[in-house]
Amino acid sequence: MPSNTLTVAEYVVERLADLGIDQVFGVPGDYTFPFDDAIEASKRVKWVVCANELNAAYAADGYARVNGVSMLTTTYGVGELSAINGVMGAKSQRLPVFHLVGAPSTQIQRQGLITHHTLGDGVYNNFRGLSEAACCVSAHLTPDNVVQEMERVIREALRLCAPAYICVPMDLAKMPIIGTPVNGVPLAQVQRAQSDPAALNAAIEFILGKVQASRNTVALPTQFALNYGLADALLNFLNKSNLPFATTPMDKGVITEAHPNFLGIYNGMSSSPSGVKSLVEGADLVLDIGGVVFEDFNTTFWTDNLSSSKLLTLGDQFVRMGNAIFTGVTLGDVLIGLTERITPAPKSNTQELHSAMPLVGAPADPTSSASLYPRLQRMLKSGDILVVETGTCVLHTTPMCLPDGVGFQTQTLWGSIGWATPAAEGICMANKKGRTILVTGDGSHQLTANEIGVMGRYGLKPIIFVLNNAIYGVENVLSEIGPSYDDLAKWEYAQIPGAMGCTTWFSAKVTTVAELDAAIEKANSFDGASYIEVMIPASESQPLPLNVQNQIYKTNIPN
Repeated sequence: MPSNTLTVAEYVVERLADLGIDQVFGVPGDYTFPFDDAIEASKRVKWVVCANELNAAYAADGYARVNGVSMLTTTYGVGELSAINGVMGAKSQRLPVFHLVGAPSTQIQRQGLITHHTLGDGVYNNFRGLSEAACCVSAHLTPDNVVQEMERVIREALRLCAPAYICVPMDLAKMPIIGTPVNGVPLAQVQRAQSDPAALNAAIEFILGKVQASRNTVALPTQFALNYGLADALLNFLNKSNLPFATTPMDKGVITEAHPNFLGIYNGMSSSPSGVKSLVEGADLVLDIGGVVFEDFNTTFWTDNLSSSKLLTLGDQFVRMGNAIFTGVTLGDVLIGLTERITPAPKSNTQELHSAMPLVGAPADPTSSASLYPRLQRMLKSGDILVVETGTCVLHTTPMCLPDGVGFQTQTLWGSIGWATPAAEGICMANKKGRTILVTGDGSHQLTANEIGVMGRYGLKPIIFVLNNAIYGVENVLSEIGPSYDDLAKWEYAQIPGAMGCTTWFSAKVTTVAELDAAIEKANSFDGASYIEVMIPASESQPLPLNVQNQIYKTNIPN
């Protein structure tokens, strides 16, 4: 941080860049010009001008999943409101996204002038409560408070692992800061919270006692461990303890699925392999590492049967089992303490549970889900991140066993269709280790396909599979076949990249297995982005039985 000649807007951008952010997603707007200009002038961050604010929020979500933290900027009112859905999704996923918003100048506000992006009533905080509700902490900055407030906002956003809302009027954003700038450290060096030593020791003793008394312990690690930067600590604990573990769909890929102790996916009646359900539910003790979200899709409509009496949760800042709860202890400290003191469990044999999906389909056969997903599994390699849209494609990719070093990202809980395309953009920019591969349905893609042009503008090289069945397939699965509102506009998807200026992309529409094989081979060897439209029969999306639909939505009158 050079000196206190920085303006408020410049200080905010540079202080957040200290955390390791090198891309800022957003849409420029007049009230936020000071932030826009500060980003443009910075030598450490680059602008990513997205197609709209919602896309920008989705992209910031994706970037934070890999980078650990991200920055989003929108203008006052219309811009911030357009982004709220995406910011809320990041909150549900527990991702620190810093949302920067410029507001009308205090000169305008103090005179009560009626200006654009308002309701015309002379009130200038109509939107504050909405934007603040999407975040865990907020700040309204001035030259006097910016240094102290930024430290508070950063501390709270990282402690709670959730978005932050930062707003500053346009005139104040242009003024020099008052106070001594803080020279921050990269995210990995930030201590997010501290444990109380006595509580930490008691919690670890409690956990060790439960593990030692258990004849059969299974772990359920969650994505939240990664969100707190604890990937190494989690892996070290699982290696040292030698405990078998499974993940829920929401947490798929949190630990390499090539790990010898990986059981599979715990998802109620849809667990994969099917034996995982009995292995997890039959354990004497289940270590919930981070906090499993027992949500409908994460448990196949609450078909999990995991007794709370044997669930031991290692939360972000607490440990709980039944009525016993320890507070003031951080997940990182608990994992490190357990790793130092735990006695390894006997070696378990789990690897035999896994196998590659069998290849299906003769060359002349029409493409289908059955022929696509085994080929997708075989094209994955270490460093890849597989991004999967909400919809029927999640049902096919969740059971897929990922090769070593392959990441997986989806949006199980928030489930906002259209998320995956812009999120893949953010993930692609943060993923320095390998490829970003997106699988999305055509219905979801139609909501945010305009972000393809942004990917081309910034030279990204994703591999994108768009599954075309001309309907909102998951809607048919969850209701009935027939409503016209499930039909989609008939797009020529393979022409989208070229129409959006991505003239160097490999683009193809495949209708047969032979064409699919050729397209995958080309994408694997092509030094550039690939966009593959895969035709999928609409007939695959058959409605669930009525009794299952009633179980999901609970709209029936009980007997």
